Amino acid sequence: MNHIPHWLEQAIFYQIYPQSFADSNSDGIGDLPGLIQKLDYIQSLGVNAIWLNPCFDSPFMDAGYDVRDYYTVAPRYGTNEDMKHLLDEASKREIRILLDLVAGHTSIEHPWFKESCRHAVNPYTDWYIWTDSPWGWADSGYCTISGHAERPASFIANFFYHQPALNYGYAHIDRPWQQPVDAPGPRAVRAEMRNIMGFWLEMGASGFRVDMAGSLVKNDAGGQATAAFWRETRKWLETEHPDAVLISEWANPRLSIGEGGFHMDFYLPFGLPGWASLFRMPDGSARGVDADGRNFFDKTGKGNIRAFLDEYIEVYQATKKLGHLAFSTGNHDLSPRLGYCRDAEDLELIFLFLLTMPGTPFIYYGDEIGLRGVDGLPSKEGAYVRTAVRTPMQWNDGPNAGFSTASETDLYLPILPAPGWRTVSSQEADPASTLNRVRRLTQLRKDHPALCASGEFEPLYAEMGQYPFVYLRSLDDEHIMVALNPADRPVEVTLPDRLISTKPELLYGCEDSLNHQGGKWTIGLPGVSAAVYRL
Repeated sequence: MNHIPHWLEQAIFYQIYPQSFADSNSDGIGDLPGLIQKLDYIQSLGVNAIWLNPCFDSPFMDAGYDVRDYYTVAPRYGTNEDMKHLLDEASKREIRILLDLVAGHTSIEHPWFKESCRHAVNPYTDWYIWTDSPWGWADSGYCTISGHAERPASFIANFFYHQPALNYGYAHIDRPWQQPVDAPGPRAVRAEMRNIMGFWLEMGASGFRVDMAGSLVKNDAGGQATAAFWRETRKWLETEHPDAVLISEWANPRLSIGEGGFHMDFYLPFGLPGWASLFRMPDGSARGVDADGRNFFDKTGKGNIRAFLDEYIEVYQATKKLGHLAFSTGNHDLSPRLGYCRDAEDLELIFLFLLTMPGTPFIYYGDEIGLRGVDGLPSKEGAYVRTAVRTPMQWNDGPNAGFSTASETDLYLPILPAPGWRTVSSQEADPASTLNRVRRLTQLRKDHPALCASGEFEPLYAEMGQYPFVYLRSLDDEHIMVALNPADRPVEVTLPDRLISTKPELLYGCEDSLNHQGGKWTIGLPGVSAAVYRL
């Protein structure tokens, strides 16, 4: 189980929240035909893969993370034929598409669950987790919903009350109604999940991002039984679909990659809090986790790179031969957006960091233009505070920022009021725009193998509470040094003696930042700047 699809080495992902990306039929909701119309733009970013948030049929009580039919595209997005067209058109542009797989639960409106609710035993009776009484709702150790079904029992919900947990069994049984992982119900669910994956892979999908990947087997404190299921799934993929990829929302790379067989795991604050110290808090807010409430990519220069790096090095060393860490600018769950209170210079350094680190970078739609969210919105489809980061993409200065020709009152979510717009059209012709800086940085990554997923990583200067952050990426005979100074003040450091033997080549950033005096090389950076050198 060591095969990693070759295309991941240079993969740069773009995450799309479909209902907010591009509306082709003027109903106020983004759709697949609208996405197809924007594929040339996506290609122009230098990305070569898309993660598409849930697009299966759903009552949308949780934005599609409550699936009603895994085999059918939600009508508001289009049809299965539209999905096939999207996959084909993306393939023509050498863009791969990963779908969002909600493996741990369904909607209460799913036909499987409706059958499982019946008093009479039927093929779906054990596809969900039921207690043995409608009265003991506090006795399961999980969120338990009582009084919903005809059968005399309560069901276990994975997240919201309307998301009943599929039955993958229990790793440790301490109640008579709990079933082992090899019981008939769990075996049937596991087989069906592979059928679902196979259906979309045969259509042309390149894999799946798995929602709440660690939530499957219950009473699985160490995650071993859940990891075993994904390890079996990885073996099946390598036989049937060897080019397909699995990405976990787990934030436990040692387990998900090391034992579960995932090709990637997201580096997320809820499991790996060091990531928040770069440009987010564990709750998703804009500030970092040091004592002053600042993050490393803050102009005040009061962050601490070690809050991230000490944690990262350990995880990186444990997983680098097995899979990749997935780093993102943000996603549909993290609020506020990256562009909140940041200008083009700030954003450039964050993108430079993301696009020169090992593993796989993910760009959340709109972050490439510094899109800001809309604060103070009421919850939409279970988003609550996350609603602010799910607002429509801003394409141009026309009505509804070019997202839709529907009436403003019919939009899925409101557009940030002008004049605060940051749009694609306004940035296209400006070489200094965030959009064009991102394009140059994606090209930089693709031009240099040492900057891609598997290049070695070595910190050169990363001192507690100090700036800059300097690191080396290496692959074969290529060695590239990256130096970042997000602080709004000049900094200078002496580099290791062994590092440089001949004059380096500047690839990106500040000219004349390297100096050689007295037999020593130093790098000096103005405030909020960076330099990338090939050594």
